[in-house]
Amino acid sequence: MAVDPQRFVSAELAEIDRINATGRTPVVFIHGLWLLSSSWDRWAKVFEDAGYAPLTPGWPDDPATVAEAFADPQVLADKTIGQVADHYAGVIAELTRKPVLVGHSFGGLIAQIVAGRGLSSATVVIDSAPFRGVLPLPISALRSASPVLGNLANRHRAVPLTFERFRYSFANVVSATEAKELFDAYAVPAPGAPLFQAATANFNPWTEAKVDSTATDRGPMLIMSGEKDNTVPRSISDAIFSKQQRNPAVTEFVELANRGHSLTIDSGWQEVADTALAFVRRFTTSAVTEQNG
Repeated sequence: MAVDPQRFVSAELAEIDRINATGRTPVVFIHGLWLLSSSWDRWAKVFEDAGYAPLTPGWPDDPATVAEAFADPQVLADKTIGQVADHYAGVIAELTRKPVLVGHSFGGLIAQIVAGRGLSSATVVIDSAPFRGVLPLPISALRSASPVLGNLANRHRAVPLTFERFRYSFANVVSATEAKELFDAYAVPAPGAPLFQAATANFNPWTEAKVDSTATDRGPMLIMSGEKDNTVPRSISDAIFSKQQRNPAVTEFVELANRGHSLTIDSGWQEVADTALAFVRRFTTSAVTEQNG
């Protein structure tokens, strides 16, 4: 798949060239709703220090900063699951080595879609959004999605979270002070379309919210679940794991105790990143490993 120049800015193309020049295994980080790619900055350093080549492309048309997202939130609207998955597949097509994928929330769903196309050497899925065939609909998940799903017009809007909603959906296990810091630093409006797609996936045989979990070239996959995540409770992650276990490749599951949906950005992020890195190291080779080999 060739890169559509309208979907990539020059900075992203330059970063892809830089990654290719390193000769290291790339790691593509995929963010979810209400966050930007900057939410992965600390993770990228961990993986770079371990010898990998991190790449943190945003969703199509993502602004660079939280301030820019609030200045023009509609630029974030009308991004569908299929469009975002194709966007990341386009990035990967320009890489000279098959990458590792790390995705959180809807980024976890995108990572699974892309891995199902045979484009990943290993995949880490963190508190993933559900897809067609994942049946549990816990009350807390519905409550977390209600700011968007409560109004059909939000299908074509970018919807922000209030601090109270963010506290419930993301930051329910950290202090109120930390929750406010996370909200101010990371939270941005999010497109409503993916939530409507996920909510109707089991009723729509043509949905974009579907994953080829049996693809023989999917590669090894780790599914991670925060024990106290309100947005993606354990029952959803368990159902995803059950689907992915049908794959002939390694499929593993880890639950992180006392963690909520903010587990990739809050003060406990290092534990999550280290767990992901340990899995990735088992199945891929970094530049450091090659040099020491």
